[in-house]
Amino acid sequence: MVRRRPDRPCRAECARSSYPGDRFNRYWEPYGDGSTPVVESQASVATEAFWNKPPEAVFRQGLTARRGKSLDLQWPPAPLPAASYYLALYFQDNRAPSALSWRVFDVAVNGQLFFAGLNVSTAGSMVYGAAWLLSGQTRITLTPAPDSPVGPVINAAELMMVVPLGGRTHPRDVIGMEALARGFLNPPSDWRGDPCLPKGTSWTGVTCNEDPLARVIAINLTNYRVGGSISDHIANLTAVSSIWLVGNNLTGPIPDMSPLHHLASLHLEDNGLTGPLPESLGSLTRLQELSVQNNNLQGSIPSSIRNRAMGDISFRFKYTPGNNLS
Repeated sequence: MVRRRPDRPCRAECARSSYPGDRFNRYWEPYGDGSTPVVESQASVATEAFWNKPPEAVFRQGLTARRGKSLDLQWPPAPLPAASYYLALYFQDNRAPSALSWRVFDVAVNGQLFFAGLNVSTAGSMVYGAAWLLSGQTRITLTPAPDSPVGPVINAAELMMVVPLGGRTHPRDVIGMEALARGFLNPPSDWRGDPCLPKGTSWTGVTCNEDPLARVIAINLTNYRVGGSISDHIANLTAVSSIWLVGNNLTGPIPDMSPLHHLASLHLEDNGLTGPLPESLGSLTRLQELSVQNNNLQGSIPSSIRNRAMGDISFRFKYTPGNNLS
């Protein structure tokens, strides 16, 4: 049996798999206490018929009980915080297809009936609850029908905490962040979907405000070993005040950032950026920190930046060592 627990992150030591056939790139963890019988599937499952498209691999094994016996599982192993959850359970009769390849049983969660008279065949079945209230330890009980020829079986389970969005992210920021993600090589693995929402789950290194129409206000990917280039669409992030892309493997030019009127801190040092230093950076009146040392920039330092560095003691500009700027 495999289980999916996206309601909490799995640490590196977890034995988890992301199956190539899973279009949603879900992570699945093995589950079993060593005492519950494990069965191997004898038939494939056409998972395209399932609306949530589980990978076929999750049906390869299942946990079962003897004929007439209930199967009682404590899953997930860890207690859950009180919340509403999406819970999906997957089943398949493991035997070779025949007229007797079926099982009927009731499914209960914490003693409450989840599904009555579930008839499971070799084609596979799935039952789910979109908003099931759970708290603490959770028990899943499969009770066979009196005339079922074999005991119950379960192959996989999926659990997600339901988190209200509470708003939405500004479309221009979504476009900008998605373009940044496409331009980067090996960005953080969670750089997909909405960059700000649900609240508290923004992309790694991304800080958003809490306005009803959320805006990206800071990006910090210092020493994340990100490659690729900085997309021109970074100019979409007109509420951003801080950009730190220090110590990565970024190449290509520094794009125009003239629309970023709230930008106060721009750190691009220790990369492989090339080309000139954009003149427009000197026109950003709120910019107080500009660090581009240890890159491969060339050309003249724009007068707008040079004049600010000489006449504004609060403006900190660093471009050496490295670069060929004069």
